[in-house]
Amino acid sequence: MRFRFLLQPGWIALTLAVWVFATACFTLLAPWQFRRDAERETQNSAITKSIKSEPVPLQQSHDEWQKVVLKGTYRPEHEALARLRTVQGEAAFEVLTPFETTDGTTVLIDRGYVRPVNGMKPPTYPEPPKDQVTVVALQRPNESDARPAFEQDGKWQVYSINTEAVAPNMRPGYFQITEDQPGTINALPLPQLDAGPFFSYALQWIAFGVMAIGGWAYFSWREIQPGGALTQQKQKRKSIAELLAAEEGDESGQESRTEADDPGQLHGSRHVT
Repeated sequence: MRFRFLLQPGWIALTLAVWVFATACFTLLAPWQFRRDAERETQNSAITKSIKSEPVPLQQSHDEWQKVVLKGTYRPEHEALARLRTVQGEAAFEVLTPFETTDGTTVLIDRGYVRPVNGMKPPTYPEPPKDQVTVVALQRPNESDARPAFEQDGKWQVYSINTEAVAPNMRPGYFQITEDQPGTINALPLPQLDAGPFFSYALQWIAFGVMAIGGWAYFSWREIQPGGALTQQKQKRKSIAELLAAEEGDESGQESRTEADDPGQLHGSRHVT
């Protein structure tokens, strides 16, 4: 049967590998890149809108990257540093300081970043103003890691910017301060407003899946045709077996002829008997 090669263990393994890879391309890898592309578009749209808009009061803020005006007082007694951060390709700490607004709501403000010293130790940096101030910041959601703060090198530190990790009874989410605001250290730069490579990556994964299936289908079609690669291998193995059998036959024939050409040895044996 022409399709019997499909039941060979090697071909079954190849078929499984190809279809698992193609399925991953179509259902996991490409959709993942499409989602990242959509997220980047949403982020760029929100940042562009925020840059062009006026700041709104805290009670009216709802969207990520929305520009918000906050009036109140910094509470540095619960300040913490977000560790293991990267800003513009270099290691950094981000300074997180609670801020109590005039209506009694406590929010978390990211005052910017500082560079580590002596390896990974936090440097000294300016304290926030003690008086009541008004600041403009960008609204951001909590990061996922809520492990509690711990003390190291004389500073409270957290692994992630999350209000639950820094201090209790704060409004969820945090506010990334903009430049030239009271309490700003080194304002974090805004993300680059480019589309990124995610859409092209998604198309590449789709292409890889199609190529894998297409290659499998092509080689399967070749095996169905007379003279396929597997057929050639079988013929080659058969030819080698026939050659070996012929060589063995020649050796047996040579031994028989040798005995026939030496009758003296046979007669000698009879004389002794």
